[in-house]
Amino acid sequence: MRARGAPGDRTYERHRPLLFSIAYRMLGSVMDAEDVVQEAFVRWRRAPKAEVRSPKAYLSAVITRLCIDRLRSARERREEYVGPWLPEPLPDGRAPDAVGDAVGDAVGDAVVLEESLSMAFLVLLESLTPVERAVFLLREVFDYDYAEVSRIVGKEEANCRQISRRARASVAARRPRFERSPEQEERLTSEFMRACSAGDMKGLVALLSTDVTLWSDGGGKTRAALNPIHGADNVARFFSGVLSKAPPDFAVRRAGINGRTGLVGYFGDGRPQSVATFEFEGERIVAIHLVVNPEKLGTVPSLEQLRER
Repeated sequence: MRARGAPGDRTYERHRPLLFSIAYRMLGSVMDAEDVVQEAFVRWRRAPKAEVRSPKAYLSAVITRLCIDRLRSARERREEYVGPWLPEPLPDGRAPDAVGDAVGDAVGDAVVLEESLSMAFLVLLESLTPVERAVFLLREVFDYDYAEVSRIVGKEEANCRQISRRARASVAARRPRFERSPEQEERLTSEFMRACSAGDMKGLVALLSTDVTLWSDGGGKTRAALNPIHGADNVARFFSGVLSKAPPDFAVRRAGINGRTGLVGYFGDGRPQSVATFEFEGERIVAIHLVVNPEKLGTVPSLEQLRER
């Protein structure tokens, strides 16, 4: 159900891209983000509009609190998850970040907004508690001031400042600081795809940092590495082994994933089988996130849809 028609519904639609952007970064799931955005709409329709001074502030508070509640209930499921947990890939063009100026007008730094969409950044957020994640995203990514953050999460402003400092330090300690070049990413990703397709182990190892790490998320639904794989030789052997067992009609294509150039693997019938995203340092790949859990590939375009773009 999408909001249409009534002035209040149009107001909601204007803020919907921002709500999805907050929810996806909070939850790391497209489906869960869409669920809470829809629930926020239901609550918006029931709200006494005369008492809502700022629709943006009201809706931001609703979506943030819904996400905090959902993260708390998901904690036990995350602990029982089979193998590494990775966020659900978000294909470029599916993210409402790019819809009009609704999100761009709400944040202070487009580069920060884009970086916060990457798979590596979303994984870093998993180290934060739900409230820490909310405060960090609202303040550091979406540029809300501390008074606004305080009202949204229901905590004293001084407490929010402490939470923000703690979360910022936690993320900074784990986040690598590399200059990003989209052109370089596209070139190295293409070279990785060619080396894998040709079975060129030497060329593949040359593309990987000696301390590269691969995380593979199958969620117990399909075969995947249950632990991170470290080192260029081990990661190269993993991909060589997987591709050597792939059927002849298996296809790999480049696609925009979470604001980066990624690779999508396809079954012979065109259904997505896997999504890989990469992090780079200079001319080397330093991290790979591979999602093969079929429950997380629902928004990835089919091979036919990719050809139509």
